[in-house]
Amino acid sequence: MTTTRQDTDAVRALQGLEDGRSSVRLRAALALGTSPDPRFVDKLVERCAIEPEFFVRDMLTWALTRHPVSVTLPGLVREVRSERAQARSQALHTLSKIGDRRAWPAITRALLSDADDEVARSAWRAAVVLVPEGEEPALAAALATQLGRGERETQLSLSRALVALGEVVVPALRTATTAPDPRVRAHALATQRLLRDPDAGFEFAIEEAKRVVALGGSGQEGR
Repeated sequence: MTTTRQDTDAVRALQGLEDGRSSVRLRAALALGTSPDPRFVDKLVERCAIEPEFFVRDMLTWALTRHPVSVTLPGLVREVRSERAQARSQALHTLSKIGDRRAWPAITRALLSDADDEVARSAWRAAVVLVPEGEEPALAAALATQLGRGERETQLSLSRALVALGEVVVPALRTATTAPDPRVRAHALATQRLLRDPDAGFEFAIEEAKRVVALGGSGQEGR
């Protein structure tokens, strides 16, 4: 069988994904996305799980989005069940970029509450993109169970996901403002503030919420 120039370039690009230089891996991922071929998909998915550089991972995700969803979806759904946190996180990130709702069943409660913050954050973003019509209230309730979790960056990610769902999150947030844990109450209040005023800024909203909680309030007085 004759080997074409295109096949030779593809082999070189696939080998480039293993190169020790991040610049070479970046160019390889770009090449594989520029000339998509179903034969590349498994290798791209595998590389996402172990690639140490953020910019290369982002290019790998872009390359996967250039391939047919029917080819990429099975491998990505399989990866969200991986024992490797980076594999789960990057697969979820890629599914959010592809945006095909057939992936929704893969977004489990276990992923939304994953012990790894980066995986959980990726799951929250993917869930908001993939949630089918009518499932938003249940998703809001599931996300609300994570209020108060983690450091500022993780809390901001969750607030953004909840705000992106819109008014359906109001009941879940209202319940959370009376939670026993002051971190949960403050996070819920800050998210309420962002829902009402998206331009408020999370830093301002969370500090204001902490003051309310410190004074013994839930932010619901007089409402």
